[in-house]
This record gives sequence, C-alpha cells and structure tokens, in this order.
Amino acid sequence: MKYTLHQLQVFLQVAQHQSITKASEKLHLTQPAVSIQLKNFQDQFSIPLTEVVGRKLFITEFGQEIAAAADRILQEVQAIDYKTTAFYGKLSGRLKVSVVSTGKYVIPYILSGFLQKNPDIEIVLDVTNKALVIESLEKNEVDFSLVSILPDTIQVEKIELMPNQLYLVGSGQAFKKPITNRKIFEQLPLIFREPGSGTRQTMERFFNKYKIKVRKKMELTSNEAVKQAVLAGLGYSIMPLIGIRSEVIHGELQLIPVKGLPIQSTWQLIWVRGKKFSPVAKAFAEYVTSEKQEVLANHFGWISDYA
Repeated sequence: MKYTLHQLQVFLQVAQHQSITKASEKLHLTQPAVSIQLKNFQDQFSIPLTEVVGRKLFITEFGQEIAAAADRILQEVQAIDYKTTAFYGKLSGRLKVSVVSTGKYVIPYILSGFLQKNPDIEIVLDVTNKALVIESLEKNEVDFSLVSILPDTIQVEKIELMPNQLYLVGSGQAFKKPITNRKIFEQLPLIFREPGSGTRQTMERFFNKYKIKVRKKMELTSNEAVKQAVLAGLGYSIMPLIGIRSEVIHGELQLIPVKGLPIQSTWQLIWVRGKKFSPVAKAFAEYVTSEKQEVLANHFGWISDYA
C-alpha cells in the first residue's frame, strides 16, 4: 500500500463528517479533489470503506476502524512536528476552540496576545451555534469552548471573562420613550435565531419567565443575518450588544429600553471537568487567567458605558 498522509487526512475528514462537501470545506479543497483522493485511498483496500445509500454517504464498519487508525497516525505525525519545535525551546502544538456565533466578536482578542507570544501554535477555531459547541465538548473534540450560557448536560470548569448584555433592538429611532409594559412584545414582529442558538435560548427564557406570548416573524441562522433583517426594518429582535455596537453608535439601530432588559449573562471560557490538558492548552488557560483583565480593559472597556 502506498497511501499518503494527505489521503489519510482526506479520508478522516470524510469519515468524521460523512460528507464530501463538508470535508472539502474543512480542508479548503474542491469537491472533485476530495473525491479523487478518497477514491485513490479506497482503491488500496479490498474491503469497502464507504457506501452510498439513497445518495447519502456512510462509513462502513471497516472504514470506521481505518478512520480511527488514520486519526492516531496523524496525531503522531503532529506530535513529531511539535517535538521538533519544542526542542528549540518554543511552545508548539494545536489548540482547538469552539465558539458560539456571537463569540466571534470576543475570541480574536483573547487569542491574539497568546499567538503573538507563541507563534508556532496552530489554532483550530470553530464558530457555530451553542448546541454544536456543547456537542464538540461532549465528544472531546476541542480543548475549550466560549459560551455565555453554561451547559447543563456536562460538568465543566470555567474562566469568567466579561458581561454579555442582550437588548431589544429596532431600526432607527423605533421608540421615543422607555417601555414599561412587557406586553409590547406581543405586538412586535420578532426575529429569532434558529433552535440550538444561545441567543434563541436566552430570548425564550425571558418570554417564558414573564409568560409573554410572542409573534415570531422570521427565523434566521446567524446573528449577522438577524442584524441585517432588523436594519432592513423587517422586525425586532433581542440581540447581544457586542455584535451591534457600531450600528448603535451610528444610529442605525436603537436599543429599546424595556422593563426587565437588558438580559445579563457572562462570557466564559469552559472545558470539561477533569480534562487532561496538553502543554498548549495548559499555557492558554494560564494566559487567559493572568491576562484577561488587561485584554478586556483594552478592547471591551466600552461595555461599562451601557451598564
């Protein structure tokens, strides 16, 4: 057999996602390129690694064993690379972090200083909704996750970072006076995030707490999409301040004062309790603990203006 490390990487991604399309996205390759490498890899085995049922790709039992072996081989190859740089006194390795979608406004500033001090570290960053972030933790696919609502399905350790404030938001100057009656929500066309989103969960908790029946106008799969819909005047939404600050400053969006708002939560870096840290993960946790106050003061001091 003459399979290559590249073919192992391709097959592992296909096996993990059970999709050539998703594998090509993760590997930054075209779908035909992934398909060719997958075929070349499979041709070296007399037993099928994959099968297609109803146009859906499945990994055979034998294929799952090969994928597990490929994962171990690739981890060993990475360890060799990291040990080479460590020999020269440099911290190296891979840090895997999953982030809820609004966390993309936070995590770059947390990572920036750490990477400047440790340029040989490789970052794997997955930005998605809360349900998938927690799933990645449960499967031990990541070292850390950034969330604003702690999971209730697994035990975690945490480092608290900064406040997360969610306001009712409308385009322009939608309301001139503060609103004291929460029944206003029953009249507004509201734009929601998709199920599994932390923002969606926070909104629904607020409405359930005050027994408010709402009219859902639209459901969108990212905070950016929700923001653009609100800007276009399609409705209102409860949104994290951190993702709309620029539009608020320029008067494009209005924070509508309503009794009971803003909803307060806290951005937290979390990991599974009892997790055995790699040297890179241990160094990152120590960096965040020691440097978070300075990082947050330099980049997010403005949040206190809205408290």
